[in-house]
Amino acid sequence: MKEKAKNIKWFVFDVDGVLTDGKIIYDSEGRELKNFCVKDGLGIYLLYQAGINTAIITGRNSITVERRAKELHITEIIQGAKEKLPAYISFKEKYNIKDEEILFIGDDYIDLPILRRVGFPVSVPSAPDIVKRHCIYITKKEGGNGAVREVVELILDYQGKLEELIKKLYLI
Repeated sequence: MKEKAKNIKWFVFDVDGVLTDGKIIYDSEGRELKNFCVKDGLGIYLLYQAGINTAIITGRNSITVERRAKELHITEIIQGAKEKLPAYISFKEKYNIKDEEILFIGDDYIDLPILRRVGFPVSVPSAPDIVKRHCIYITKKEGGNGAVREVVELILDYQGKLEELIKKLYLI
């Protein structure tokens, strides 16, 4: 696992169930609301500071996701990908990257085609067993509750970047 972590240049996320708890809330005017974890946001900021690119591939379309992605400097946002594999292949071609350079965090059947290809497939505890069987790491924390941050810290630590980043950013 440590050797695979050293190759990672991109983190790619699903949204619902990974960056959020998977619940969708609508306000009285029908606007979609999502609950993002600030700890995950800090993890994504650490990736940005470490020079690791980030992307979202999600099956849904959401203005809320677009806004959060911009706040976090996420490089690529692909929404409305009902079939994620073609979106993933186009994404790889656009940035000229290899499967082994990509870590993907997914949580459901729709994510399987990507999880089966990337160099570092990750899922969350609430994912179906068949999804977890295709992953080399299952987070201890649930999606929308620190799972992303957990994986970010793991990879940055394996790459030997975590401590230096913390020292640099927080003047320790």
